[in-house]
Amino acid sequence: MPDLEIKNLHVRTEDREILRGVDLTVDKGEIHALMGPNGSGKSTLANTILGHPAYEVTEGHIRFRGEDLTEADPEDRAQAGLFLAFQYPVAIPGVSVANFLRMAMNANREEDITVKEFGKDLKHAAELLHVDRSFTSRHLNDGFSGGEKKRCEILQMAMLKPEIAVMDETDSGLDIDALRTVAEGVNALHRETGMGALIITHYQRLLHYITPQFVHVLLDGRIVREGGPELVHQLESEGYDFLRNEAAVDA
Repeated sequence: MPDLEIKNLHVRTEDREILRGVDLTVDKGEIHALMGPNGSGKSTLANTILGHPAYEVTEGHIRFRGEDLTEADPEDRAQAGLFLAFQYPVAIPGVSVANFLRMAMNANREEDITVKEFGKDLKHAAELLHVDRSFTSRHLNDGFSGGEKKRCEILQMAMLKPEIAVMDETDSGLDIDALRTVAEGVNALHRETGMGALIITHYQRLLHYITPQFVHVLLDGRIVREGGPELVHQLESEGYDFLRNEAAVDA
């Protein structure tokens, strides 16, 4: 049984159907890339996996480690071991990164983490990701650059240790240096914790630094092609038009 199983998923928002029967499985320790042009449904899938209330599942299911999470609240999905890295992380003025991380960790524990244990974990995570400890005293995402916001999310992953992270266009708006920093962080967590990842993107550049084992292409709400890293190179050279043409012929 796969860790994360998405079966025949149909999703709509307001009066429009966006996902039209998505099948996808992701196991801990696996790196998956979900690619597709703008408007194909990638962010809808990410938000639906983590239970965003704006998206209605009309058919199909989402299971995690055998438990049906299709109707579960977002916090229950997070506590089960799922994590969503947002395309546009929200700023929370007045709450430091460290305090936010401690509250997030305590939400999944019967007893609050001790100051000593939290400090030890934070020190290890900061060293693993090459983050200056002074970074954690700043207010969460308040005045952060795009790269700092994404680095902060990687730090959250390191502290919360999800089984599978869903990364919704994490490369959006990043320069080359920030992109490399984020990729190095994901690779480090994958090596150390065995974290699985579903990396959602319409660019190939992030996948130059994180090599996926599995690649899926979403087009018009359906996964139309699956393969390995070679599919990334094909998309880089041919774009999505060859898949659109194939879909038109099949129709």
